[in-house]
Amino acid sequence: MKVYDSAEQALSCVASGQTIMVGGFGLVGGPLTLIDALVEVDINNLTIISNNLGEQGKGLGKLLAQKKVKKAIGSYFTGNRDVGEAFQRGEIAIDLLPQGTLAESIRAGGAGIGGYYTKTSVGTDLAKGKETKIIDGEEYVFEKALKADVAIIRAHKADKLGNLVYYKTARNFNPLMATAAKVVIVEVDEIVEAGELASDAIITPHLFVDRVVIAKKVLTKEGVVEHG
Repeated sequence: MKVYDSAEQALSCVASGQTIMVGGFGLVGGPLTLIDALVEVDINNLTIISNNLGEQGKGLGKLLAQKKVKKAIGSYFTGNRDVGEAFQRGEIAIDLLPQGTLAESIRAGGAGIGGYYTKTSVGTDLAKGKETKIIDGEEYVFEKALKADVAIIRAHKADKLGNLVYYKTARNFNPLMATAAKVVIVEVDEIVEAGELASDAIITPHLFVDRVVIAKKVLTKEGVVEHG
């Protein structure tokens, strides 16, 4: 694990055409510092795996507005009306997954599982074109695992080894994504000495973490504000 002085430096491995997982639910638990830095990077044709694409002008919504996203895989896009409008114009492709299916597909990717069968979406438009199978007399839909070139995630604290703890529900998709990408970049509020984090509080072990940077933006009740 390496600590970087800036989000821009931490993102130096990101390139056009990559698949990027982005943590967060709405803006909660989103790596807002890294996302804003990504907006400044000269890249395009990205596939974004995330629960949603931020909000209008916020979070991943900024990346969408720049037309850097060619495809989005997630479960809740209606929170940003720009997503629907971009889809209608043919500017973005969307793979819509039930939220539990999204989480399980990421977990499967991190666990080295190629895919799995689920009853969720059976008989709906979301199952069209997908393999189905009868198991014990019931129909299941096959879902492929999800993996990425890069994951950018948000944690509360990291120690100098790269072990991570999260703040309440900001944990959401972040720990799953940390297991399912080739390179994992994390923004945190604080970096502490090894041994300062309670071992039973550590959610993401350091072996999953490649790059860490201090967060410069944080979500509060008043909105997104500069951190520290």
